[in-house]
Amino acid sequence: MKYYIATDHAGIEYKEFVKDYLKSKSVEVIDLGPMDSSRVDYPDYAKKCAESVREDTNSFGILICGTGIGMSIAANKVKGVRAALCHDAYTASMARAHNEAQILCFGQRVVGLGTVESILDAFLNTKPEGNRHTIRVNKIMNIEE
Repeated sequence: MKYYIATDHAGIEYKEFVKDYLKSKSVEVIDLGPMDSSRVDYPDYAKKCAESVREDTNSFGILICGTGIGMSIAANKVKGVRAALCHDAYTASMARAHNEAQILCFGQRVVGLGTVESILDAFLNTKPEGNRHTIRVNKIMNIEE
């Protein structure tokens, strides 16, 4: 399993935590930056991650900023991508089960590290339920056309 990860300056601390946590679960992690806490623009990193996930089918992404809102909005502008802003394990699980989300977004300023672990576990371990949900996901993707 491969995960691309990117942040802005407001998510840099959590990025290192997430990378270590994923690696402890034998997940391959590709760090798309930034590499330090210098101020950057989150849309640039959201786009880089979303395009990587779109091109590398069967991969996933994680985007972190202050709230997760900007990253999720920007990533969802990339055709073929479903990015979900999650605040807890339940929303992360539903993002995968019902929405077949490929990218997990959250905010360093709004969730604690213990919650981040539960969000990651839920996203990693939940499979899409298919059936009626796939029909709805396809309708979402058709909106891009």
